[in-house]
Amino acid sequence: MRAGRREWWGLAVLALPTLLLSLDMSVLHLAVPHLAADLRPSSTQLLWIIDIYGFMIAGFLVTMGTLGDRIGRRKLLMAGGAAFGVASVVAAFTTSPEMLIAARAVLGVAGATLMPSTLALISNMFQDPKQRGTAIAVWMSCFMGGMVIGPVVGGVLLEHFRWGSVFLMAVPVMVLLLATAPKLLPEYRDTAAGRLDLASVVLSLGAILPIVYALKETAKDGVSVVNAVVLVAGVAVGAAFVRRQRGLADPMLDLKLFRVRAFSAAVSIMLVGALTMGGVFLLVSQYLQMVAGLTAVQAGLLLVPQAGAVVVGSLIAPRLARRFRPEFVLGFGMLVAAGGILLFTQATGAAGVAFVVVGMSIASFGMGPQGVLCTEMVVSSVPPQKAGAASATSETSAEFGIAMGIAVFGSVGTAVYRDEVAVPAEVPAEAAALATDSMAGALQAAGALPGALADGVLATARDAFSSGLHTVAVIGAAVVVVFAVVGMMTLRRTGPEVAEERVPVLESR
Repeated sequence: MRAGRREWWGLAVLALPTLLLSLDMSVLHLAVPHLAADLRPSSTQLLWIIDIYGFMIAGFLVTMGTLGDRIGRRKLLMAGGAAFGVASVVAAFTTSPEMLIAARAVLGVAGATLMPSTLALISNMFQDPKQRGTAIAVWMSCFMGGMVIGPVVGGVLLEHFRWGSVFLMAVPVMVLLLATAPKLLPEYRDTAAGRLDLASVVLSLGAILPIVYALKETAKDGVSVVNAVVLVAGVAVGAAFVRRQRGLADPMLDLKLFRVRAFSAAVSIMLVGALTMGGVFLLVSQYLQMVAGLTAVQAGLLLVPQAGAVVVGSLIAPRLARRFRPEFVLGFGMLVAAGGILLFTQATGAAGVAFVVVGMSIASFGMGPQGVLCTEMVVSSVPPQKAGAASATSETSAEFGIAMGIAVFGSVGTAVYRDEVAVPAEVPAEAAALATDSMAGALQAAGALPGALADGVLATARDAFSSGLHTVAVIGAAVVVVFAVVGMMTLRRTGPEVAEERVPVLESR
């Protein structure tokens, strides 16, 4: 069945919350100085204000994807949209750090309902493979576009309005979603699915939240006993979650999905792509601001071409996949991305901005097909009643990949920096300790030193940070090349298999 005008208008409706979600992820960083001056949070509270949103999204994705399969994907989307709009208003007019943390937590839980619901509905509305590929490309482009226009839109709002205005952007979008969804979006749910297993929900949260927390804290503070214990605890709970799913007649996450080669390969490739690009993007953004000396808005504007490249790569992927085998398009794109990442090795000191911007654009263009084609493989390799859970699994793998990339590549970059930096002997011990710890510490130390010494500290710090970027680029490019080859070989042997399917019981209206 080919989609008609109603389905394409419905896609426009689904694109709105997708765009908003990614915009909300990127815009808060600009507002941090303003809300910090107003609410005066402690350093710990400020970290929770920033991180709690991502933690809640990562923790609840699998739960919400499965819940949507059971109660109805449109119903869950509308409930999440309403909660997101209300929480946005509360966040905009909050009067204390605790209140903002709570509002951000609710925003994260509500956000976790939106991504799997929108993707699952797309898989149901667009059953023709060609149309579905185009629809997923549009969906992915909206998500990536929001990541880039976030800093630009946020900068304009913060220049003219209070910091809470960045949250109010969600309100008209969610009102439009609630007004149009009943008319343009059909309802889908699995009528044969059993009740949601609450023990599985608790175990999934007990596994995902500690692991993501440990990875992010390791990226910030380095390896520590506390972070290691939290990580091990999360893995142990994850093992318990897996055992419980195997013993349930109607599991929250059907592990049989991973027996489908296309599904498991696509999820793995998405994990590696998110890991590499998440880690590389962390160092690139730090390079532009701390080494090249650009403001956050200037750095955001320089990364606009990168977002445009992702959009182009995402939109042309379905057409290329119709002319060539999808795994070849996917693998060739990843090889192009590896070449772009290697351009970072030519960026030295503050003079390498052009190499970084061009390299990031090439890498993003090459990774564009990966997001679209892997997502298409995930949703097309599972039965329709499992679309929500499958979508949530792919999104969770991306969240894990980003967190792992930031932790792993951030640690590698920091280790190289500390090994390479050589602070002049004349620098006082306290300032030298700051400068040898991180690039941010070097900037802080240089601010308290006289001109010549400050220049010497900054020069060696910039070179050391550039060396860390070069090392991460080489490792990241190698990982991408390896998985490009493995992915092409694995997916080439994949036939039109689909996970074991029960008698069709998908209810649609």
